[in-house]
Amino acid sequence: MTIPLDTQTIPEHIHGYPDLAFGGYVAGMLAARATGDTLRVDFRRAVSVLTPVVLTTEDEGASLLAPDGTLLVEATPSMLSIDAVPAPPLSEARAATARALSAPERRVTDCYGCGVACPPGRGLRLFAWGIRERRVMAAAWTPDAGLAGENGELPPETVWSALDCPGGIAAWVYSEMGMGAFTAALTARQLRPMFAGTEYISHAWPIDRDGRKHTVGVALSTAEGELCALAEALWIEPRAE
Repeated sequence: MTIPLDTQTIPEHIHGYPDLAFGGYVAGMLAARATGDTLRVDFRRAVSVLTPVVLTTEDEGASLLAPDGTLLVEATPSMLSIDAVPAPPLSEARAATARALSAPERRVTDCYGCGVACPPGRGLRLFAWGIRERRVMAAAWTPDAGLAGENGELPPETVWSALDCPGGIAAWVYSEMGMGAFTAALTARQLRPMFAGTEYISHAWPIDRDGRKHTVGVALSTAEGELCALAEALWIEPRAE
């Protein structure tokens, strides 16, 4: 039985590409309402910011619909088929973030996930860069209080957002993914609560490439390397014109 929950509008600043809602945030909206421990979120159509969308639940999953009933995004119970590769030490993650912020080739954007132009609390400000001698992108990340609930715990929207951008960066760097690629599916599980003001390690790695399709793994861990959340993401390059 499908149960409509409410109609929401995703704020303008929560975007990846201009005018398009940030995929990880949308996935987290559904994860917050679904009951499955591990969910696969499939993005069927683009979701725009500042446009009403309808949240529904069905069985253990959830969906995001356009007001006319068109399916936009769907979350269903699933299983993760990957294990996390070992997290780098916190010192290496900090060094990677420092290189990301100082690299002259880094693009300055206001992407909700990796945009350096986002003020604290208005974006994740998660800056991943390569770990030397490993095919891993990593970052040290301390989420701002503006990304958390009143008790300081990060909601699913924030956790799933943090599982999005690093995977795309890993695919661009290590799998030669073309520009304009997007998250087509995100399968994830959160294993422990995460809190604002606490430093975490983010790392992402390539898994497979099949033509325009790129599969990556993304993990969030405590500063001591204990796994907090794990995801497998499918990114797809746009068709050549």
